[in-house]
Amino acid sequence: MKILIADDESIIRMGLKAMLNEMGHEVVTAVNGREALNMARIHRPEMAILDIKMPYTDGLTVAKTLARTQPMPILLLTAFSEQDLIEKATDLPIQGYLIKPIKPEELTAAIAIARKRFADALQLSERASQLAETLETRKLIDRAKGILMADGLTEEQAYRALQQTARANRQTVRDVARAVIKHKKIPPQG
Repeated sequence: MKILIADDESIIRMGLKAMLNEMGHEVVTAVNGREALNMARIHRPEMAILDIKMPYTDGLTVAKTLARTQPMPILLLTAFSEQDLIEKATDLPIQGYLIKPIKPEELTAAIAIARKRFADALQLSERASQLAETLETRKLIDRAKGILMADGLTEEQAYRALQQTARANRQTVRDVARAVIKHKKIPPQG
């Protein structure tokens, strides 16, 4: 896996890089948050390990930006176990929080958990999007059926008319329903 490490402390950065290389990962490093964002854009890592306190742009801001622009599993790294930092981190879409110094077995476990949690979150997000789209389609179809029923069709006839028009025009029922709502009638076929 290609992993981005961002830490302003060279000893920590090089130590993490050595551990990750030993585990078989490809590593890209950055010395501050601004450089981390640039390296992420250029190298397209599959995971990021970010120190919270860095010059220019802190790890919390980098995590927020990456989550929005290049979603990936993110682990935050700090020498501090301060409660306010932990609370700020819990509001971010991150998958883990590590306190320095880090042992190889802790890093291995954190990476595995982060990857799984990230994959689970992506799957849930996709499912939520599908459900929202299905609900929106259902609402459009119901509104279109209501318009057609006002013209004297039964609910079954209205739905069948939407389906037949969709088939005839090689469109989705959703698109035909939108057209019905817009024109207040079944659009001409062909």
